[in-house]
Amino acid sequence: MVKHNSKNGKPQKSWLKGIKKNLPMMLFILPALSIMIINNFLPMFGLTMAFRRMDNTLGIFRSPWTGFDNFHFLFGTGRALTLTRNTVLYNLAFILLGLIVSVSIAIMLNELKNRVLAKMFQTIIIMPFFLSFVVIGYIVFSFLSPQLGFFNTTLLPFLGMEARSWYSTLHYWPFILTLVHILVFSGVDSIIYSASISGIDQTMYEAAVIDGAGKWAQIRHITLPLLGPVISVLTILKLGNIMRGNFGLFYQVPLANPILIPATDVLDTFIYRSLSTLGDFGMVTAASLYQSVLGAIVILTANYIIGKINPDNAMF
Repeated sequence: MVKHNSKNGKPQKSWLKGIKKNLPMMLFILPALSIMIINNFLPMFGLTMAFRRMDNTLGIFRSPWTGFDNFHFLFGTGRALTLTRNTVLYNLAFILLGLIVSVSIAIMLNELKNRVLAKMFQTIIIMPFFLSFVVIGYIVFSFLSPQLGFFNTTLLPFLGMEARSWYSTLHYWPFILTLVHILVFSGVDSIIYSASISGIDQTMYEAAVIDGAGKWAQIRHITLPLLGPVISVLTILKLGNIMRGNFGLFYQVPLANPILIPATDVLDTFIYRSLSTLGDFGMVTAASLYQSVLGAIVILTANYIIGKINPDNAMF
């Protein structure tokens, strides 16, 4: 049936004609849409495992329902609060410090007049991102090894300090893990900010120079405000994963040392150890669902707050 526009009386195209017109573009997105459905939507049927007592011989949909009993696995141990606190505080530190470092790197790279030198530095700072955390863990070990590490054998004696037992002292590891995370991921984030800075109209800086503004004034009043939307979007996306810890960082970098578990244990490492020990998929799925629900609440809350402050910077 053809609909008519009430304003000008001209017939509007039906939705079938709209599909026919945009069919080539829709075919382009079909592979990506198929991958998203297979990898993101179909596995959601497995969430029912969080409410079942899993029996591998019966499968997912024939295993008996247990209600919320599987959640006792996480909350009944008394560790839920500690694990949640560790995960959230680590990720907040990663987001805040990573934002400062990556934006600073992007601004400094943009100020380099030698483009070849800027590209060289950019390549150097993103190289750690392409290393496996297994490799990064042993690189960290080469610095912190009690007997042969660079810190204990060279740096600390040079500074007149005694050797430290890094892998048996808890209070060092929040700083070590935060530093490693920033070194690995800040370079990639800085590329996004650098691309955004390069897209800023250069006449704005020229006008600022004519008005007598120095570099700091230009950064403060031009660069940072125009980076606001990009910073908001990336921060919201990172907050969506605030309940998820990087498994490689928290498991491989401390070399799975049981002594360091109180300082390095997050929800992801706890789930992995529980699955490898108990083998109960229902309990592990309950813990993962807890992560996902809290992450969704955080991202919706962050987007709402940013939308109230500046609607242009919100994602939706």
